[in-house]
Amino acid sequence: MVITKECEFLHTCEMCEKNNETDCKFDHNEHKRWLVNKRMEDIKHKVIVGSNKGGVGKSTVTTNLACALAQKGFKVGLADADLHGPNVPKLMNAEKVRLKEEDSGIRPFETSGGIKLASLGFLIEDPGMHIAWRDAVKYDFIIELLGNINWGKLDYLLVDLPPGTGNEQITIIDFIGNVDGAIIVTTPQDLALLDARKMISFARDSNVPIIGLIENMSSLTCPHCDKQIDVFKKGGGEKLAKELTLPFLGAIPLDADITVQSDKGEPVVLSRPDSASAKGFLTLAENCHKFLN
Repeated sequence: MVITKECEFLHTCEMCEKNNETDCKFDHNEHKRWLVNKRMEDIKHKVIVGSNKGGVGKSTVTTNLACALAQKGFKVGLADADLHGPNVPKLMNAEKVRLKEEDSGIRPFETSGGIKLASLGFLIEDPGMHIAWRDAVKYDFIIELLGNINWGKLDYLLVDLPPGTGNEQITIIDFIGNVDGAIIVTTPQDLALLDARKMISFARDSNVPIIGLIENMSSLTCPHCDKQIDVFKKGGGEKLAKELTLPFLGAIPLDADITVQSDKGEPVVLSRPDSASAKGFLTLAENCHKFLN
């Protein structure tokens, strides 16, 4: 395959190949859209995970969902689209990873469990360095994330969205084209539920089917007396799901093991498979698969 100078990518587009051209005649925006479409054709289910609010454990939910789906035998990719807080490398013990270029694009990092990962975190030497990008630069990186990463054939591509309902989310949904579903993450308290409503509204306005709502950081089990402590209340996610006629995908307890294992880069689904938290994520994976199939 001939590499053209005008294409901005490591491989030629369909237009170049058909016409045997050395200079790409395709409009660059259309070229980018074609490239993303080409990658997405090999992926059965494209799922976005969002919350509109930071701090609800969205990235933790996404990484554990990816591990749960992989445990069930599915081929899974995880695209970390949170440009200002790319936490997936930390959560998957891959902070020192650097991605490599191939003739067909950029090879994603593959975990020992077979999950393919791509994140801005793999391009930053200092994890503590802030990211201050204007929308135009964010736009270009999102296209790289979706189109220039050589995802290959996957059953699931999970996209970990940044907080909010702005330019990044609109660009991702626009370029993926047919997003198969959205998972909305919330915690039980009213403030998080208010923001979850906004994410639900955004998904509906964007014609993205909503797989359902998951309540993270639900009740805490006291390690001394085994009683349930509702630190952030309890049941708000299920109540909201019923109110808006959405599937409730389950509740993930507020569990110190999740925090400890996440800091180690060992998702609780893998490191504590018999825990209530791991079982909650496995239930989430089952419900997600049932919805999409």
